[in-house]
Parts: sequence; structure tokens; C-alpha cells
Amino acid sequence: MSDLYARIPTSARKTVPTARGFKSTGIEAEVCSWEGKIVSKIEWKEWMEEDGTMTHKFIFEVRMEPHHGHGDSLLLATGVVGDKDTARAPFTFEYGEAVNY
Repeated sequence: MSDLYARIPTSARKTVPTARGFKSTGIEAEVCSWEGKIVSKIEWKEWMEEDGTMTHKFIFEVRMEPHHGHGDSLLLATGVVGDKDTARAPFTFEYGEAVNY
């Protein structure tokens, strides 16, 4: 049985394409335009709990990346899947520009 599952519910296709992933492989999806792309991935990684103990969790990462030489690279968000308190967006937008924090 798969640990991860991806689907594309909205596209020009008449069917909804899907993909499966496992703890050993993770899963990654790219949504592209000619101005750049957004890459989302989930991986099974070590994670330090608040008490300092190490465990494994599904970690997500969302990035903006170039596509065919167009666009910028920027980490948009990261955290533990299903845990809003771990989600981090390392920047905010002020007047149309990304500001890292």
C-alpha cells in the first residue's frame, strides 16, 4: 500500500491523473508556466520534536523555481504534513517584493 498519493483534479484532461509514493521514494509534483514553476514535495525525514527527541515525519516543501530558464528560486514553505504549528514561510511580500525573514 502506498504511503503517499498525488492527483491533479483540475486540468485540460478528462480524467484525473494520479501518482503514488512511498516513504522510500517521497513524491514530488511540478506545476509549470513559461514564467516559472512551483514544486511541491513530501519526504519521510528525521524530525526533532520540541523535547529534543528525534523521530521520522512526512516533511513538505514548496518552492518557486525557474522553468526553461525563466523565473526565480525561492523557498515558499516547509513543515510537517498535517501539523500547522510546524509550517514555516520564510518570507512575506511587501509591495510586490519577497522579503526573507
